[in-house]
Amino acid sequence: MASIEELRSARLSKINKLREAGMNPYPASVVRDYSIKEVKDSFEKLAPLSESNHISIAGRVMIVRGQGLILFIVLQDGEDRLQAVLKKDELPEEVFNLFVDTIDNGDFISVTGSLFVTQRGEQSILIKDWRMATKALLPLPDKWHGLQDIEETYRKRYLDILMDKDVYDRFVLRSKIVKYIRNYFDNKNFLEIETPILQNEAGGAMAKTFNTHHDDYDMDMVLRIALELEHKMLMVGGYERVYEIGKNFRNEGTDPTHLQEFTMLEWYAAYQTLETNMKWTEELIKSIALDLINKNIFKVYDNEGNGVDVDLSADWPRITFGELLQKDANINIETITLEEARIEALKWGVKEEEVKKLGRGNLLDKIYKKSSRRNIINPTFVTDFPGDLKPLAQQNDNGTAKVCQLIIAGAEITNQYAELVNPVIQRELLVSQSKAKEGGDEEAMGVSEGFLTAMEHGMPPMTGFGMGIDRLVAIFTEQKNLRDVVFFPTMKPRE
Repeated sequence: MASIEELRSARLSKINKLREAGMNPYPASVVRDYSIKEVKDSFEKLAPLSESNHISIAGRVMIVRGQGLILFIVLQDGEDRLQAVLKKDELPEEVFNLFVDTIDNGDFISVTGSLFVTQRGEQSILIKDWRMATKALLPLPDKWHGLQDIEETYRKRYLDILMDKDVYDRFVLRSKIVKYIRNYFDNKNFLEIETPILQNEAGGAMAKTFNTHHDDYDMDMVLRIALELEHKMLMVGGYERVYEIGKNFRNEGTDPTHLQEFTMLEWYAAYQTLETNMKWTEELIKSIALDLINKNIFKVYDNEGNGVDVDLSADWPRITFGELLQKDANINIETITLEEARIEALKWGVKEEEVKKLGRGNLLDKIYKKSSRRNIINPTFVTDFPGDLKPLAQQNDNGTAKVCQLIIAGAEITNQYAELVNPVIQRELLVSQSKAKEGGDEEAMGVSEGFLTAMEHGMPPMTGFGMGIDRLVAIFTEQKNLRDVVFFPTMKPRE
């Protein structure tokens, strides 16, 4: 079998043949009267007309069959395919021979001819002339097996999409889901906004940052970990409902359910409650399932590849964080101290180096993830997390915060808050967080003076929401790995 370099060298020589024959292997444009989809949709109408007035289509050569006097070529345009038939007696000999001598799988060509149906009932176009549109220098993967190396599917997603219709359709569905979400919030009179990815300091979530440097200003900066702070600052300016679909970056571990670069939806609505927030969440996700996919039960996978059927159709129950830890770990979150939380975390397998650095809220969260969250299968809203874990939310009298998370198949799908708008309490909570950060908790928040200043000018009562788009798409497309719903996931370079 020829090597890749040998195949590439042979294709380069074919470029010279094309040029010698007066054909540009990389023209700026080619004739294309119809897409293949348009031809197939209107075949019965176009076929008789094309006998006297030939039509032109363009596409990628996927398959060439036959030899001698007749060739059968499968052309692909987007996700649609059409057979083209090349007969030696239907066009000049030199034009036929140039095709035979220079065309390979993967090339883009334009063909002109008449439409007909073969004896086997195959809709086809009889080629009367052809032109090279783009000469491919590298071959396509095997037409039956596609890309077999899973890492190659991520590194060369364009080939994965080209060779596997299921993958092609999966990313079309992702686009439709994002569009559906936009329409949902546009119809509720939300304003779509954009906020900075490059920031002076991270805020709005508990996460380790990616750090960089602004050369012109000579200052350290970070990539954002959440959209929250800027959204709430804009609410000070008078907008009552805002949303954004944008990238976040968290310098954390990688597994099938976590990516360091991911797409988030966040929205904030003035004068709305956490209860309304949960109602809208349930309404949105159930509507996507029915309107776009037309089913309610999905196979959802954990980070070890174990799948479980999840039913979205029933009412989604509510249970508090404290109730779960009391039931599953025998922990009273209202009375447990930091030192006691460290002891309990060690019992649940949290690494000792983490235990030494994490604050009380993060320790309880680690225990909750190991003892309770992984056991929640069907959609469930978990409410009232520890207040020191949620410093941007309204605080309850018992030390918890007015928040909830939607959990599906053991994974966090949303974060939802009754937002804190009291600047005095907000400062106290952020100062407490900054002390935990100084103590080694890399995920703790710092004090954002810009945010606090905006809050002191007055924020309306509001509720807010955050959801990972990638994780939602993985549920709806029943994928085991978030990388399978992202066009170009971050990959470690090959040696």
